[in-house]
Amino acid sequence: MSASSSGLRGSVESHLGSDDVSRVLYGTIVGLALVLALEADAHRAGESAAFILATALTIGLAELFAEAISQEARTRTTIRRRDLKPLARDAIAVVIGAGFPAIYFILAALGVMKGHTAFTLAKWSGLALVCGYAFLAARMAGAHYRHATRHALAAGIVGVALIVLKSLLH
Repeated sequence: MSASSSGLRGSVESHLGSDDVSRVLYGTIVGLALVLALEADAHRAGESAAFILATALTIGLAELFAEAISQEARTRTTIRRRDLKPLARDAIAVVIGAGFPAIYFILAALGVMKGHTAFTLAKWSGLALVCGYAFLAARMAGAHYRHATRHALAAGIVGVALIVLKSLLH
């Protein structure tokens, strides 16, 4: 194994062992639900990208706000500016998960792809991310490839159900 692949594996394992995974997945599910809701209405690609980015930022700020208040309640101390940095870092993971689909709509707005293609890529790449995280989590927990694959498929089914439910509520 080369040093670069070993470094990549260490980075992936570090990421998978962090709280970022749950935040990215949460953001992904919310972002995909928004994509489904946007697909039902006629919007230009640039407008869809703006909606997705604004929603991602709003969700990230809500995460930061909720975590700050939660930390004050847990620690029974007033939160200070220095306490916000790790909370902001955590909130960024939510923003990335929710905002990622905007990339496809920006590319569509620039004429690199059609709007329909942006919707298709946004939905399938988000679902692939959910399944990929589930597969890797199972493998890191010691599961055999076959079990990890079933785990990923089950996570994909649950993910789709959550995304559809969330999109129906928009």
